[in-house]
Amino acid sequence: MPLGSLEQVIFRMNVLHVAQRRGIPVINRPRTLEIAIDKWLTLDLSSQAGLAIPRTHACQTREQAMIAFEALGGDVVVKPLFGGEGRGLIRVDNIDLAHRVFSTLEQIQAVVYLQEFVPHNGYDIRILFVGDDHFCVARHAASNDWRTNISRGGQAILHSATEHQLDMARVAKNAVAGDIVGVDILPAVDGRDLLLEVNAVPGWKGVAKACQVDVAHKVLLHAIHQIQAIHSIRNSHSTSSPKNQI
Repeated sequence: MPLGSLEQVIFRMNVLHVAQRRGIPVINRPRTLEIAIDKWLTLDLSSQAGLAIPRTHACQTREQAMIAFEALGGDVVVKPLFGGEGRGLIRVDNIDLAHRVFSTLEQIQAVVYLQEFVPHNGYDIRILFVGDDHFCVARHAASNDWRTNISRGGQAILHSATEHQLDMARVAKNAVAGDIVGVDILPAVDGRDLLLEVNAVPGWKGVAKACQVDVAHKVLLHAIHQIQAIHSIRNSHSTSSPKNQI
């Protein structure tokens, strides 16, 4: 979803809902986008589905954020509620910085979305789904950064996900009812696998290069298959319906 005013974003989502209601195939579904765009809602639904997530708080005032900061151990990652590619992520690990950051976010009427900082081994896992197909990479952070995003200098390397990680990714995919999604999982130092987020408009250049697969072609084939399936259902309904007698 491109950046825009509240009015623009709501209008764009409504256009997709109208298109879907009129029988136009929309991939991903509008509801999938609405869920995945909101990091807090995505993790709440995933947690309800039984997935492990980092301890996370979302609030709207500095006072609430400071309480959450202390509850999360005084070392957190603050993220834009809506956003991607690592933009706007900041690690906050001292009380003075926390006070400044949360005050600024309150002033601009932003939701303060913060997670515990989870010690990790310098990489996370991206599992990209195109329908039932999946492709997996480990995204290693650049030497001068803790963020693993490819757009921030991270490097994608072909990775063989464990069965547990694949099961997590499938559950997360189903939680947002997505067809084409990127699921991000963080292997923590303590051995846990934690779901970070689900992207309903995932970038795939890094995955395509690391996995040596034409992801764009896979996406087109999936779209064609979905359209053909819809037409097949419509045709079967039209042939099975009783014709009017004159």
